[in-house]
Amino acid sequence: MAIHLYKTSTPSTRNGTVDSQVKSNPRNNLIYGQRRCGKGHNARGIITARHRGGGHKHLYRKIDFRRNEKDIYGRIVTIEYDPNRNAYICLIHYGDGEKRYILHPRGAIIGDTIVSGTEVPIIMGYARPLSAV
Repeated sequence: MAIHLYKTSTPSTRNGTVDSQVKSNPRNNLIYGQRRCGKGHNARGIITARHRGGGHKHLYRKIDFRRNEKDIYGRIVTIEYDPNRNAYICLIHYGDGEKRYILHPRGAIIGDTIVSGTEVPIIMGYARPLSAV
């Protein structure tokens, strides 16, 4: 990945970097909106602290933690930053046409292939169930 270094103009931009392959436009069918509406309300929903609440709707990305596409190879298409979990996520295009987000494996770049199953080799980005490890 190409790293862009800032020119230092203020102390806050010293040693700052930006990853140029990180995209920030999520797929519409892989996100859902969720409001955080618990501010100022107790467990029954009654307002206990006045003048709090509302806020902006957050777009949460649906992450595939189960990785249940068995023995189907997928290709990393984009690497995006997920603002809701302080981590990078990858958009995967599987061979059967399905698209999913997974957490970004360290060292994986755009164009790498990943697979999950019981007989896959132990490589960074591949997924095996705990019973097969």
